[in-house]
Amino acid sequence: MTEEFVKKEDALKHYQTSEFRTPDGYTSDMVLTTVKELNGKPTLHVLLIKRAAKNAENRPNIEGGKWAVPGGFVEESESAEQAAERELQEETNLTGIPLTAFGVFDTPGRDPRGWIISRAFYAIVPVEALEKRVAGDDAADIGLFPMEEALKLPLAFDHLDMLEKAFKAITEEFLLTTAIRDFLPETFTAELLFETLSGCTKPGILPDEVEFMENIEYLPFLEKVDTHYQFISDAEAGSIYY
Repeated sequence: MTEEFVKKEDALKHYQTSEFRTPDGYTSDMVLTTVKELNGKPTLHVLLIKRAAKNAENRPNIEGGKWAVPGGFVEESESAEQAAERELQEETNLTGIPLTAFGVFDTPGRDPRGWIISRAFYAIVPVEALEKRVAGDDAADIGLFPMEEALKLPLAFDHLDMLEKAFKAITEEFLLTTAIRDFLPETFTAELLFETLSGCTKPGILPDEVEFMENIEYLPFLEKVDTHYQFISDAEAGSIYY
């Protein structure tokens, strides 16, 4: 049986873009995170840029003076991921950062400039990967902030919502995979594992330290090496701590 499909040429004869209201812009935004010590404890940090008061045309910059995640408009010839990679280089001088998409932000009124939709990505990278960061393009400053501190800053657009959702996604990655191993030595104490996980995940998600220590022997991705532990990669389980 041969199926007959509508030819796109025939359909497009009757299609008029003027009949539809389309978005005013499409952007990519990137939540870049790493783990570095704060008061002697491993803590999740996030990279933010401070939006300049004037844009490239020397006009008042929308949300100027506020902190934001790096990002920018997607060009017609590129995907959102390609735009994210380009914007990262333009705004922070960073390249080769692996990005994970985690959400689309399209709440009406999220951007004062009009109907603008954002595709958001996050990355968890070694702190060394962020050492070449510099403020560029329309960024007046750039900095690494503890996530909990970043959530209290004056943030542009709906980037508070974006950071909160990214923090949730990153917490799930740390607790459902062995991604935390990249920020631990090859062998580590139970105390260091708990301290690192608790410093990199949303408050209230982990069991308390006493319960964690009581159950560490049953954690499926860990094996004991003398008085320390190490991760094993071939365990079958839905989480590193259940």
